[in-house]
Amino acid sequence: MEIRETLFDDLTFESRSVTCSGRMKTTMTKEGLSMDRLKNLEEKINAAVERVKALKEEKTLLERKLRDYESVLEDKNREIEALKSEKSSIGSQIQELLDELETIEV
Repeated sequence: MEIRETLFDDLTFESRSVTCSGRMKTTMTKEGLSMDRLKNLEEKINAAVERVKALKEEKTLLERKLRDYESVLEDKNREIEALKSEKSSIGSQIQELLDELETIEV
């Protein structure tokens, strides 16, 4: 039966060397293993925090760009509507001129 070590174990064991199949194997102390795990966890948390900060900055930048593009889109839509209105007005004027030409030819 294998006893699993946890990050929160307070028990300390001394380091010792064990020979296994002709090789020398050193076991770590419970305290040293826990400190390594804490350091590893701290590094991972710091990396995650930095990544979150970078993603928030990127999100802010993208939201700003989106607002700028939406503004440009609104301007273009207004321009399109103005051009449609102008086209309709010109079409009406042309039709009036054509009607006037028909009365002259008769």
